Amino acid sequence: MSRKNQISKNKSSNGLLGDIRRMIEESRFSVAVSVNAALTILYWRIGKRINTEILKGERADYGKEILATLSQQLTQEYGNGFSYSALTRMVKFADAFPETQIVATLSQTLSWSHFRELLPLDKPLQRDFYAEMCRVEGWSVRTLRQKIDSMLYERTALSKKPEELAKAELKELRTEDKLVPDLVFRDPYILDFLGLKDRYLEKDLEDAILREMESFLLELGAGFAFLARQKRIQIDSDDFYIDLLLFNRKLKRLIAIDLKLGDFKAEYKGQMELYLRWLDKYERQPGEEPPLGIILCAGKKHEQIKLLELNQSGIHVAEYLTVLPPREMLQEKLHQAIELSRERLSGGHNE
Repeated sequence: MSRKNQISKNKSSNGLLGDIRRMIEESRFSVAVSVNAALTILYWRIGKRINTEILKGERADYGKEILATLSQQLTQEYGNGFSYSALTRMVKFADAFPETQIVATLSQTLSWSHFRELLPLDKPLQRDFYAEMCRVEGWSVRTLRQKIDSMLYERTALSKKPEELAKAELKELRTEDKLVPDLVFRDPYILDFLGLKDRYLEKDLEDAILREMESFLLELGAGFAFLARQKRIQIDSDDFYIDLLLFNRKLKRLIAIDLKLGDFKAEYKGQMELYLRWLDKYERQPGEEPPLGIILCAGKKHEQIKLLELNQSGIHVAEYLTVLPPREMLQEKLHQAIELSRERLSGGHNE
């Protein structure tokens, strides 16, 4: 056999091998998804049945005793997956996610391990937010745990809205897979991975972000792609520079980011509006939504931001933290921000 024929034969063999490998992997993945979904639905059905017939029925007084006996019998036959604590978790699962269709949809993406991470969350909106974002962004269990630990929900605009409005946006995400900016943007952004000390320049901040771009994009959320640094725009005879220009595939928008070392100042609004209008006129492609802007500051001036009505201009102002504070301190900071924002949205500051 000639060398040419041998090479051709090897290429053909490698192509066949690659195709068969893909078939095997696709089949394995399909089986794993089916098994996971079946197990999740099974656990939900068991939890609902126990809850209905034992814990909430006439025998509620000694329901725990019945549950203990049931777990012993099931454990003997099917193993530790049906221990007392496991059955209790299934009951909590059915309570936390009462709608069968929602569980069936989520189970196509979320494993039982994902649901176990969600169950300790007490607030239904918080739990639904993490479940839907996990489904849409395809988080691993580890990533979900990290998002919960970093208090992602409390850092989104959704947590600061009246409950009914927040529920409506989550329902839209669930039924239409439609992400809105308030589900994507955060405040504050935690940039502790940049390794910046107490004193640094704006250029140091920008350089650190570029070095850690992967971590920065992960903190921003799914769907972000880096386009340019110091994007030059020319208007009349003046040059302007956008610190960072990104694109979000899920929002279908250009995202301009302006980095500021100090507190927010009112003049930043006009600068960002100029950037956004230029991007809308010269860079926006057919099918894209209007560009949005993020002004990242070391501190916020809430009254100025409120009076400027920045949301109407497509501008999001957020703080960044280069050092992760103790969880209790972050929790208190976010709680105050949530209360302040809800009071403003409900008209508490109207005169």
